[in-house]
Amino acid sequence: MSESMVEAAYSLRAAEYAEAFGSVDATHPADRKFVAGWAASLAGPVIDAGCGPGHWTKYLADQGLDVEGIDLVPSFIGHARAHFPEIPFRVASARDIGVADEGLGGILAWYSLIHVVPDDVPGVLAEMARCIRPGGSLLAGFFESPAIQEFPHQVTPAYSWPVQEFTRLLEAAGFTAVAGETRTGPGHRPHAAVIARRGA
Repeated sequence: MSESMVEAAYSLRAAEYAEAFGSVDATHPADRKFVAGWAASLAGPVIDAGCGPGHWTKYLADQGLDVEGIDLVPSFIGHARAHFPEIPFRVASARDIGVADEGLGGILAWYSLIHVVPDDVPGVLAEMARCIRPGGSLLAGFFESPAIQEFPHQVTPAYSWPVQEFTRLLEAAGFTAVAGETRTGPGHRPHAAVIARRGA
């Protein structure tokens, strides 16, 4: 799935998406706890990559972090700027984050890699590794499955991953997985999240 196709698909439904999911109150309490625990471990600037309407960016700011949100979709960035004017947001891609080498303490990629074609994920993780300083970390949330699978996401086709395979790609990019969570609930696809620390 090309970035232009993903951007176009979300642009058509940005207002609907923001209405349904644009508040951290709509997220699972366990996810808020997990993200807050990760946030407490960070030092230095943070990027919320694929920030959507900006609710997780705001949540990280509320944890005391120096955070910026980036997203492919201009409509999402406009919504985020309007609702959270105290936080910087810009249109950008996780494939080209636009910060200096080792300029960040961490990156949140909360379900923002699910539309990346599996063959392209290593390159995106390498870009994230470039941006994060040694000792900093990446938190990635994604759909879990026994094998890499494409499925018909409500907005545009997406992919689910085995935790072990996603972790292998993180390690190949220079990260070490240090924590994770999984969850399965009625009517929902299995969820996974991994915290991975950037090596020296």
